[in-house]
Amino acid sequence: MEKTLELIHKNLVRSKKTLAVAESCTGGLLSAALTSLPGSSAYFILGAVTYHNKAKQAVLKIPLKTLNRYGAVSRQTALLMAVNIRKKTGSDFGLSVTGIAGPSGATPGKPLGTVYICLSKNNKTDCRKFIFRGSRHSIRRQSVQNALNLLCAHLSP
Repeated sequence: MEKTLELIHKNLVRSKKTLAVAESCTGGLLSAALTSLPGSSAYFILGAVTYHNKAKQAVLKIPLKTLNRYGAVSRQTALLMAVNIRKKTGSDFGLSVTGIAGPSGATPGKPLGTVYICLSKNNKTDCRKFIFRGSRHSIRRQSVQNALNLLCAHLSP
């Protein structure tokens, strides 16, 4: 994770691009990782932990209709989280994570470890679905690592 963070840090500082994060199941771990290096204030605008659906509605303007139809753990919600945090902050990148870290919360169509990670930039989005295995701690760490990997893949070398 350290090398990925260093690469993200270097590229965002060099390009003068900014980032905002909306996270749910990671509970702030993604924001903590992204701000772990000195100088991250040059690019890190905001980290919003919108754990409850009411926070997703109030802070990120996720429509109740979307949450009721697709659920908090869905591609549709992850996409809106990323797009809306980017627009709300005026940042270049919006990164979101929502999922089921467990040990409860699984449903027939969404097993434990289901996580959606989405990156929004300009008018483009890249949303990915993962099914992670392991403990709650492990699922959250895997979610952070994969969110960092997605961001890194979209940064210029």
